[in-house]
Amino acid sequence: MKDEQTYRGRFAPSPTGPLHLGSLVAAVASYADARSHRGEWLVRIEDVDETRSKDDAERQILQTLQRFGMSWDAEPVRQSARKGYYERALIHLIDNAVAYRCNCSRKAIAAIADPGIDGYIYPGTCRTSPPPADAPAAWRVRVQGTPLSCDDRVFGTITQDLARAVGDFVVRRADGFNAYQLAVVVDDAEQQISDVVRGADLLWSTPRQAWLQTLLDLPRPRYAHVPVIYGADGRKLSKREQADPVNATSPVQALLAAWQHLGQCLPDTLPRDVDAFWRWAVPRWHIERVPKDRRAFDD
Repeated sequence: MKDEQTYRGRFAPSPTGPLHLGSLVAAVASYADARSHRGEWLVRIEDVDETRSKDDAERQILQTLQRFGMSWDAEPVRQSARKGYYERALIHLIDNAVAYRCNCSRKAIAAIADPGIDGYIYPGTCRTSPPPADAPAAWRVRVQGTPLSCDDRVFGTITQDLARAVGDFVVRRADGFNAYQLAVVVDDAEQQISDVVRGADLLWSTPRQAWLQTLLDLPRPRYAHVPVIYGADGRKLSKREQADPVNATSPVQALLAAWQHLGQCLPDTLPRDVDAFWRWAVPRWHIERVPKDRRAFDD
């Protein structure tokens, strides 16, 4: 286990709408894990795709976290203000000949590729036939056809062959926006994040991030992927799907619902407020009780 003095966790919401119960679960897990280790907890606004950001969403998210008793230990940062970090990382990949330009459209890829863990498996078209120098293009990073293993505090060891499951993946889009996989790796390293606790829908992003950490010579945090919440239709709750925001007028009840979803024991009596909840909850947090989200293997 990491030394308690070196623990630094983070919660990284996208400003695409108010927090819903699914995102509250991830926030509660990351906050409880950080505080139980007497560690720091940061908030990062993941607006790397600025086209999806909604006016006032960031303020709503931060206010909701405060109403639920979660306080951060440094000023929240925004990915939209960190483009210089991503640019330097991309230049490093290019200089080391592990990134290349690609102008294949999604439609063209879908017509010739097999489905993978996250969309279609890129067949490497532009690896051997690069686009013209003046053509708008994305940047992809090369992967190897060997299994890559990552340790997870909830799932144990997961293994993925990136070439078979994903293929060479995008690190900067053709429209100039940096891809999530690159931005999150750079941010976690620059902010000295020791532990990432997040939803299991991101479980299979971890091998891609581990690969980038290897290529960029960056440290690998510990990971823990907690179960997400699904709607009646079987789909993950998300702001994109217009999931209802958490009820900030009854924060203790929502915190207890998130706590129970995380497999934690409930108190005998209802905490009177959010501060009382956290005083009770933090010393009773046990990540080994968090259930594995089996649907993560079905995606």
